[in-house]
Amino acid sequence: MKLDIIKNQWLDIVFEGRNKIYGAYELRKSNTKTTVRALIFGSIIFCLAVAAPLIASFLPDSAEEDVNNDIKIATVKLPPKKEEVKPNQPPPPPPPPKVDQVKFVKPVVAKANEVTEDPPKIEELKDKKVGSETIKGDPDAVLTVDEPVGTGTAAVVEEDNQVYNTAGIEVKPDFPGGIEKFYKFVGNNYKTPEEEGLKGKVYVTFVVEKDGSLTDIKVLRDIGYGTGAEAIRVLKKCPRWTPGEQNGKKVRVLYSLPITIQSAE
Repeated sequence: MKLDIIKNQWLDIVFEGRNKIYGAYELRKSNTKTTVRALIFGSIIFCLAVAAPLIASFLPDSAEEDVNNDIKIATVKLPPKKEEVKPNQPPPPPPPPKVDQVKFVKPVVAKANEVTEDPPKIEELKDKKVGSETIKGDPDAVLTVDEPVGTGTAAVVEEDNQVYNTAGIEVKPDFPGGIEKFYKFVGNNYKTPEEEGLKGKVYVTFVVEKDGSLTDIKVLRDIGYGTGAEAIRVLKKCPRWTPGEQNGKKVRVLYSLPITIQSAE
């Protein structure tokens, strides 16, 4: 019998006497159908990929439509703004009375026969104003004095007495010569109590004023035996500091200081 390899007749001969429930037999039996399906699906996908640019060219451009829909300009004519009339406004002052005014003639060197108007004399300018033309004043008018412009009260600049923290200040206060000299000053002037085994830290705070002096000295924590009072005494005799600055102005700044104490054994 002549076998056709293209057909599935050879499978029965190969798997004769073998377990046909095994997966290899089923795979080879359905191989032709799977190959045909794969060829059809692959051809369809290839055709779509080739024709995609042509299909896209026939589609409308949605971006242009969105831009055109967003551009909406409406012209609205606003009514004229009405000037609000403030209540209890004083009436406008009366116009000042007319004062005798003599026209000022600019002196020009000219021939005698070309002079059309003589300049005013000194007697005519006495108690009169000089203007562009001659005006006759009202001798019976009441003399008035113009009131000064404004309310007459000067603006009061409030002094900044806020106490700033060193963390948020632009220019921090500093001891003359640097902070190391300040620590040296405290160490040289602080008198440690003569108590055996005394050891710990004294925490104090103070305000560096605008003039550099130290005020509002407070002891937050001490270790007893007068250690806090001694810290206050030393800080009161401390030289003036360079004050801190904020926005170009001297300000008050809060400063904290830990003092480590250890008595001699």
